[in-house]
Amino acid sequence: MSAPGTRADPVLLDGAVATELQRAGIAVCAPWWTTKALLAPAEQRVLRGIHAAHLRAGADVITANTFRCHDRTLRGLGTDQATVVDTAVGLARAARADTASTALIAGSLAPVADCYRPDLIPPDEVLHAEHGRLAAALVRAGVDLVLVETMNTLREARIALAAALAAGVRAWVSFACRDGARLLSGEPLADAAHEVERAGATAVLVNCSTPADTETCLPVLRRACAGPVGAYPNIEDRTGTDGPVDRHLPAALPAGEFGALLARWHTEHGADVLGGCCGTTPAHLSQARPLIPAEART
Repeated sequence: MSAPGTRADPVLLDGAVATELQRAGIAVCAPWWTTKALLAPAEQRVLRGIHAAHLRAGADVITANTFRCHDRTLRGLGTDQATVVDTAVGLARAARADTASTALIAGSLAPVADCYRPDLIPPDEVLHAEHGRLAAALVRAGVDLVLVETMNTLREARIALAAALAAGVRAWVSFACRDGARLLSGEPLADAAHEVERAGATAVLVNCSTPADTETCLPVLRRACAGPVGAYPNIEDRTGTDGPVDRHLPAALPAGEFGALLARWHTEHGADVLGGCCGTTPAHLSQARPLIPAEART
């Protein structure tokens, strides 16, 4: 497979690591979130197996479990950034070796504060420091690209992207959106997408948004960007829930429907990068893989 991220080569991202940890009985909650799975050998084995399952299902890119690895999150938890980042990337690399895969490994660079609370974003100087340290750690650990993901403001997305590029690696940027193709901050997706592509993002995506909101966003991305665009939606059934939960939530979309949806997004909206966020399992990916056109896998 040629390197993903070009218009001629759509790719399949992995599914939800947190969902699979929860399905395995591992709680995902504050203050550790998914980072706790990096500390104990038994949970490390589960995480390695999750990456391997996504690869066997056909993922072309897997994301190392670094979503909550900023110093700000780890401070006071009795561990350090180098240890958890090296472990996270090492487990992803080990899973790639286990499956004899040629998939790329992305490092997750998420919001410093809360991905659903744009009002909590710290000042620029904090963002520069936090994203700069984590991006550098990801590159030292050996990621192939940085996935700046679940960004809810253009301000933080721009700073995180600059940190990844300064660390010497290519970067994709993904926004969390709702309410008519707007970021959670209310900023228009079209403006944000155009801005980060111009600043050096080699793909612009939408993630952790409902399938309906994602459907609204994709044509906006396609018009705003000259390069690759895509999406990995949140497909959890959140009926009766409000805010984060530490238990596994079932998927609102059966695997077959999910695969058909991604295939349609590719053919109708020109999506180049496709996958799943919360609720997406290896079974969902395995149903999507055969439905992505054959030229996508060359």
